[in-house]
Amino acid sequence: MVEFLPKENKCIMIQIPITVIEGDGIGPEITAAALQVLEAAVAKAYSGQRNLVWEFVPAGGQALQSGSDPLPPDTLQSIRTNKITLKGPLTTPVGGGFSSLNVRLRQELDLYVCLRPVKSIAGLPSPLCQAGELDVVVFRENSEDLYTGIEFPADSPSNEKFLSIFAKEFPREFQKIPISREVGLGLKPISREGSRRFIRAAIRWALEHQRRKLTLVHKGNIMKYTEGAFLDWAYQVAETEFTQTCFTQRQYKMIAEKESRTEADKARARAEAEGRLQVNDLIADVTFEQAILQPRTFDVIATTNLNGDYLSDAFAALIGGVGISPSANLNPELGIGIFEANHGSADDLVGKDCANPCSLILSGAMLLDFIHWSEAANLVRYALQHAIASKQVTFDLARLIPDAAVLGTHAFTQAILATR
Repeated sequence: MVEFLPKENKCIMIQIPITVIEGDGIGPEITAAALQVLEAAVAKAYSGQRNLVWEFVPAGGQALQSGSDPLPPDTLQSIRTNKITLKGPLTTPVGGGFSSLNVRLRQELDLYVCLRPVKSIAGLPSPLCQAGELDVVVFRENSEDLYTGIEFPADSPSNEKFLSIFAKEFPREFQKIPISREVGLGLKPISREGSRRFIRAAIRWALEHQRRKLTLVHKGNIMKYTEGAFLDWAYQVAETEFTQTCFTQRQYKMIAEKESRTEADKARARAEAEGRLQVNDLIADVTFEQAILQPRTFDVIATTNLNGDYLSDAFAALIGGVGISPSANLNPELGIGIFEANHGSADDLVGKDCANPCSLILSGAMLLDFIHWSEAANLVRYALQHAIASKQVTFDLARLIPDAAVLGTHAFTQAILATR
């Protein structure tokens, strides 16, 4: 942040540099829309006393066209220096080519938290008539699990070497592989340190935002030493580091077993009266079931990487899809945040002026919240919601809204900007 200190009786001008990655496919189109909306909101909220300065850097296709790495060192340096980034979608080749740039960014910058809020927007009907008003925040661990990319392709030398070592050193476990030839292999690392810092961040966020419940989602009944360990470490953090502010389902069960269910109910009631965060857990497949049957029972969800990817999109579907779902990748300790569109590059829509910029615009509102410019963030959300409530939307949202007027990307952006 740069503050231009004024002479006497003058206002302070605050300028914050923001790294911008336009992305691939429809990325440049929706980025242009998001930047217009953010600039207008900041100007209106602060009467010209604050300003965002955009620093455009290449990644993905733009970087490859210049013959460089798809994630150039200068781009990473810009993100590290400015700390705040707005990013469009980046294409990842399927089955070959370079590895996911989104994953690389998270790993290079240690962005171990993925934050995806899911909140109903008036005028967008839910595919589930019982969904009602949703306000769920999904915390997804970003640095471990299967997304680490530790894989051994079938029939490769690395695969054969790994299998031979595995068979020799762990013959009993090796027998569990039903087919030992032409099998792709992947490792699923989940660590104590990684789990604990992630849960610590999720609990702190829930407490700061006065949330009532945090649900730990896992598949620990099957993957006992990875997701089961994640669950155990998460409860340890809640019970030892947040003793005055959390009450866990595990504590409830311990009181019920040692004393009685009545005493456990009393303990939980006292904790609720004190405003303590209720921390419980739920198996992943049951979570999906409840997301459909009783989505309003969820408040904050904290889960492992792959589960979080699935669940955030599933909840987004309840309010209109990932096209209106924001996303942020964060390192709270370093103050680094990448705010991005929560969808792909949609190459088939490029140049047709029909892409939906809502996801990136709402991610931009999260960016404004992150730098504590919440007045501008609220203006962004209000203007976008007003445009949708007025039934002036892009084609994908128009399919959900009876009698909606279909607007192109540019016209939809102007409808947002026209909100008074």
